[in-house]
Amino acid sequence: MKNNIFDRELLLIFTRNPELGKVKRRLAASIGDEAALKVYEMLLQHTLEVTQDLSVKKWVFYSEEIPKKDIWSKENFNKKLQQGRDLGERMQQAFSEAFSEGFQKVVIIGSDLYDLQEEDLKMAFLALDDHNYVLGPAQDGGYYLLGMTKPTPQLFRNKTWSSASVFQQTRQDLKQEKLKILPVRNDIDTFEDMRSYMDLMELIEKDGEI
Repeated sequence: MKNNIFDRELLLIFTRNPELGKVKRRLAASIGDEAALKVYEMLLQHTLEVTQDLSVKKWVFYSEEIPKKDIWSKENFNKKLQQGRDLGERMQQAFSEAFSEGFQKVVIIGSDLYDLQEEDLKMAFLALDDHNYVLGPAQDGGYYLLGMTKPTPQLFRNKTWSSASVFQQTRQDLKQEKLKILPVRNDIDTFEDMRSYMDLMELIEKDGEI
C-alpha cells in the first residue's frame, strides 16, 4: 500500500506516437499530414508543461511503441504501452494496473487539450477527496478527463468512442455515484477546434500550410 499522498495519486497520460500520417487524422483532412503533426507535437509539449510539476506520480501510455527518445523525462514520467483492442479497453487496462499497484486516486487525460491547465488537474485530484469520480466534459460531447477512487470496468463498455455521446453515457453510468463535474474544455480534433488558438494557427500559417 502506498504510504504518502504523492504515492497514492496517479495521473495517466494517453498519447499517440507522433508519426507523420498517424496523428490527428480528422485535422489532417483539412490542413495536411505535416501540419497536423506539427500541431500534435505542440499539443504534446503543452501537455508536458502542465503535468511535469504536478505533485503526483505520472505514467505516459504510448499507442504504438515506447520510443528510445522523447520529451517525457524518465525522472518524472514512467512510460508504458497501451493494451487493448479499442480506447475503452485500453483505458480500463490502465486503470486496472494503477489500482493493482496500490494507487487510490487515479486520473486519466489525453494529450490534445490546449485548454488544459495544471489547475484543472489539481482540481480533479482534490475532488477525489470527497467524490468517488470526477469527469471533465469536452465541447464535442466526449470527455477530456476521468478520475476515480476504485476500479470501475463498466465505464469503458458499450460506448461509441470518439462520438458526441460519450460524456452523457458515462454520466448516466455514474448517476448513483458521488460525481464531480469539471468545467468544459475544448480538445483539438478538427480545424474548427483550433481556429480560436492563435499559437496553433500561426504554427501552420507561417509555413504556408493553409
